[in-house]
Amino acid sequence: MMMRRVWLGTAAALVALSGAAQAADSTVLNIYNWSDYIGTDTIANFEKATGIKVSYDTYDANETLDGKLKAGHSGYDLVVPSLTPFLAQQIQSGIYQPLDKSKLPNWSHLDKSLLGRMAKYDKDNAYAIPWVTGTTGVGVVVEKVKAIMPDAPVDSLKFFFDPAILAKFKGCGITMLDTPTDVFPAALQYLGLNPDSEKKEDIQKAYDLIMKIRPFIRKFDSSEYINDLANGDACVSWGYSSDINLARRRAAEANKGVTVAYHIPKEGSERYIDTMAMPKDAPHPDAALKFLDYIMQPEVMAETSNTIYGQSGNADAVKFVKPEIASDPGIFPPPDVEAKLFSISVSPKEIERLKNRLWTKIKSGH
Repeated sequence: MMMRRVWLGTAAALVALSGAAQAADSTVLNIYNWSDYIGTDTIANFEKATGIKVSYDTYDANETLDGKLKAGHSGYDLVVPSLTPFLAQQIQSGIYQPLDKSKLPNWSHLDKSLLGRMAKYDKDNAYAIPWVTGTTGVGVVVEKVKAIMPDAPVDSLKFFFDPAILAKFKGCGITMLDTPTDVFPAALQYLGLNPDSEKKEDIQKAYDLIMKIRPFIRKFDSSEYINDLANGDACVSWGYSSDINLARRRAAEANKGVTVAYHIPKEGSERYIDTMAMPKDAPHPDAALKFLDYIMQPEVMAETSNTIYGQSGNADAVKFVKPEIASDPGIFPPPDVEAKLFSISVSPKEIERLKNRLWTKIKSGH
């Protein structure tokens, strides 16, 4: 029995030492990011430049990431939450560790206007950097939509939220993002209400509206719809600009007669900012800081823009972005469109619970 106790004590000490060694290991990095949300060669190039081995996992909803972070000990060194409400709430919960900016000399390349927006929720930009920013809007397969309704108001919220119009496209496939965070604000905007409303009666009105178009929604999804559009398996999607523009690129490369287009509703839409932050219990913080500084190089971040057809959080990367992307108003909105874009804030927990409860009812269809 005494020998068994000695062995167990030795084993426990070895496990502890192994864990400490892993935590100190700066040649390993664990990243958790949205699917299809990084340059094609960024990870491989980083590994080659630094000798750090990257384990790269993906998710398709903020809620998935949020659950892992709040459970603790996720094992990830870097994650990519949307600014509001997720990063803001997670900062309040003490989930992240502050970034050591002395080890981030490329910080100067970041977009100061985005940093300013982020500072409202991340004081002094202590915890996160802007990764990619975009809008929510309508993605369409041009040929199919025109065949059904040549004069379809694809540049308006009416196209998606007017039941009489959306019903026409049920047969060719309609998808909606699987998150109340990025659907309720659009419904409120269509109704002429504050898209950032915290009034229960407004949230109920948005729910009632969405339930009217619910019979026409084939799928609630935040990642597979990219290929659904690119392949022509869906013809209308409420989605993220970077996703829909990625579908556009894939459709063009496949050259099978599918043309995907993205439209920011003329009434205005949500501008989202996806960020990159380091969990407090990140096992490899030194490697994480090296990656952050690496991807803040303009040429490196431009690779992500060129791959996903999105606007990065790096102001100096624009000059390395392909001209057809940098000049696309659906990716880099002109000032008159930008003026109509809105952001959402952190809602009281009571309102968040209401949205989540109603969203469950929406997905179930009753």
